[in-house]
Amino acid sequence: MTWEPSDDAAWTYVSRTLIPARLITLWIWVAVPAIIVSVVGSLTSRWVFAGLIALAVIGLWGTWLVFRQVTAHAWIEREDDLIIKRGRMWRTVTVVPYGRMQYVEVESGPIDRAFGIAKVQLHTASPGSDAQIAGVPTAEAERLRDRLASRGEAQLAGL
Repeated sequence: MTWEPSDDAAWTYVSRTLIPARLITLWIWVAVPAIIVSVVGSLTSRWVFAGLIALAVIGLWGTWLVFRQVTAHAWIEREDDLIIKRGRMWRTVTVVPYGRMQYVEVESGPIDRAFGIAKVQLHTASPGSDAQIAGVPTAEAERLRDRLASRGEAQLAGL
């Protein structure tokens, strides 16, 4: 059984600048093996082009996946909880009650900072929780962190 909020729910989608940030990382991971295959293959075999074509196909498939994943990542703040949805084929919907949040963390690596985005990581009482929202504009990520932390404190005070 899948849970879907009502159609009038106002989902907030992650920034589209997450797409080029992830593509840079993806193509770095494709380029390094491509360079190695080119150098080693040119010295030892004629099959170097098969390896390069395989890497190009993997890179193009990864590019398509990045577009699909980023455009499906969103969150909604409700009165008592935060809902995060991810994925298209394997959809994941995570509901995090504010009262279960222990702390909220904002992270951004060098590529994320260059694009002005960050990742909001929610830490709950459950060690298996993976509630995170990647690709949030930096200013919005800080506001979201503060809002979620204050709502979590308010929920804990009401217990």
